[in-house]
Order: sequence, then C-alpha cells, then structure tokens
Amino acid sequence: MKKPLAITLLLMAGAAVAETTDIQLLSTDDLDWTQTSEGVAFAALKGDRFAEPYQAMVRLPAGTVSPPHVKTANMYGVLLQGEMIHYAINEDPETVRKIGPGSFYAIAGGLAHTSACVSETPCLAYLYQDGAFDFNLISN
Repeated sequence: MKKPLAITLLLMAGAAVAETTDIQLLSTDDLDWTQTSEGVAFAALKGDRFAEPYQAMVRLPAGTVSPPHVKTANMYGVLLQGEMIHYAINEDPETVRKIGPGSFYAIAGGLAHTSACVSETPCLAYLYQDGAFDFNLISN
C-alpha cells in the first residue's frame, strides 16, 4: 500500500520532527545558501550533508544539467519550483517524464544517472538523503 506524500515526508524527516520543540518557519530568504562553482546552491536544514544523513534545500539555475554520476546514499526530493528530469544513463532524456512543482522523486543509491533543470526558471527542491552526500562522476 502506498503512503500519502505527507506521511512519507514525515517519515523522512524522522528525528527532526521528534527533536523539534517549537515551530520553525523559514522562507527561502532566511536560509544560509552556499553556492557551488556550477551555480547550484544548497541550504542546510538538518545535518551536515558531507558527513551524515541530511535535509536541505537545493536551487539549480535554469538549464542546469549534471554530468552522469552516482551517489552512494538514496536521495528523496520534492520539487517546489521549476521543471526537472532525472534519468538513468541508459535512458533517452527526450523520452523521460518531466516533473513540476509538488512532484516527488526518489533516486536509488548506486544508480548512475543525470539530473537536469529543464525549465526556463530556476528549480528549487527539498532534499533528504539517507547518508552523506557524494557525487561520483561516471567516466565514458
């Protein structure tokens, strides 16, 4: 039986929900954004993404396409703004499903894939990863 999205998000947040003793309300302007050299920006919500499971917001410039890569941990996301595609390296990006605001995605750890912000506006997503972040390029 499939779980409703709200229940899935609460389960993913897990410890964060249990540890919260008050209400936290943050707009994207309140977040501490760190930008990579490629222009992708991350804002930590919980955890150190390089050392442990984490929750974060990620913002990708319009037209951003990642190189094919693998992540060790499973990644779960909810797209809040823009349109994205995520596809395994053996798939044709022209035929994969495009997702928009409110869409959920999951990318299995160990799956070689590419992600792209295909909208004319930046993409914004909430991310949860069940292990530390890594980005291992796939060589051709």
